[in-house]
Amino acid sequence: MSDIKAQYRTVMADHFPPEVSITVGDTVLRYRKRTWKLPDADGVLIEKGLRYGENPGQEAALYELVDGALTVGEVELIQPGRGLVSALDESQMLQAGKHPGKTNLTDVDNALHILRYLTGQPACAIMKHNNPSGVAVAGDIADAYHRAFMADLIAAFGGAAVLNRPVNRSAAKMMNDLYLEVVAAPDYEEGALDILQQRKNLRILKIPAIAELDQWRDQRFLDIKCLMDGGLVLQTSSFNPIRTPADLLPATCEHQGQTYQPARQPTERELADVVFGWAVEQGVTSNSVIYVKDGCTVGIGTGEQDRVGVARIAVDKAYQKYKNRLTWEKYGLKYDQAVSQVADGSRPAAELEKIEVAAMEAGAGLIGSVMISDAFFPFRDGVDVGIRQGVSCIAHPGGSLRDWESIEACNQADPPVAMVFTGQRAFKH
Repeated sequence: MSDIKAQYRTVMADHFPPEVSITVGDTVLRYRKRTWKLPDADGVLIEKGLRYGENPGQEAALYELVDGALTVGEVELIQPGRGLVSALDESQMLQAGKHPGKTNLTDVDNALHILRYLTGQPACAIMKHNNPSGVAVAGDIADAYHRAFMADLIAAFGGAAVLNRPVNRSAAKMMNDLYLEVVAAPDYEEGALDILQQRKNLRILKIPAIAELDQWRDQRFLDIKCLMDGGLVLQTSSFNPIRTPADLLPATCEHQGQTYQPARQPTERELADVVFGWAVEQGVTSNSVIYVKDGCTVGIGTGEQDRVGVARIAVDKAYQKYKNRLTWEKYGLKYDQAVSQVADGSRPAAELEKIEVAAMEAGAGLIGSVMISDAFFPFRDGVDVGIRQGVSCIAHPGGSLRDWESIEACNQADPPVAMVFTGQRAFKH
């Protein structure tokens, strides 16, 4: 029988060419394959690009745009020489750990896709399978990491933590308590690197350009989707027009000669959470619904086929994550570990009952949160899910024929729930 574990240690050869080019009309875009000279498990330097693709057995290569400026209509796409993840070299791999694979780098890339809209505050995005498990802003980068981690401490295991400020010792100590695959930041303060390097397989990336991530905020690129028949779909990448609450639209709808509007307008805090949450939505796989509160994710529902279903899933996740947080803070255990200890008699059932009661009383952090959907609600049932959990504001693109029903649902709530439109869908597939 073959060693299944060995496949994950494999550094595959790849047979992709050192350069590729794509011709779009009269413009030729030229790309250079990125490789690194890094030591293998025996300390021998080998030059290689990605260790493998999404799975062992899939050859893969990373290419950086090095020449060719493309304009599609009035959209000027990103110029060569602006590489972040695709421009990583050995000097930025402060600790290479195992040779980087595709998912390690695409997780970092998708985190940067979120963080480029959150440059005004210290922020952290922890990614897992190209989706955020937790995203938070705070006054200090260590606090931002802690909030993002506690938002989903289960999924954070084996994830990629990306921060938009230099990592300090406090943040490094917290990271050292958890198995992470990747940490990426613009820099590392004195002593922080020594702490992180205690984890020998951790990939530690220093990407100085993260400190200037606001320069990438409105940059768009050629998004290439590959089909199983060998075909391609080319599109300009998505963008986020919501910079401040002033960019949001009032929720209003005409139906059978009547104008429907929310009975209550959002507060300053709710508007700030809408702007924050819409930034997070840019990196969440659709269909998605997320709940955020005070600049931190509470529940993230991703990749479902129906909107009301994903709204419910995000609620269920919020309760599970909240119980995990309470159990971790009180006993240093994950919730399921405590359940097992109750089952084998090593922990009193009353302790777990207190966790359950506390989570219910707090509404898993959903009470007073903002509910955000990447597309409009086609029926009020999705909106009703959030209202039953005590959300105080709802944001979605608007444009449904039944927007009036969703607005009515908000007005019928006690107390009334605010609603705003973003005016833009944020699908990500």
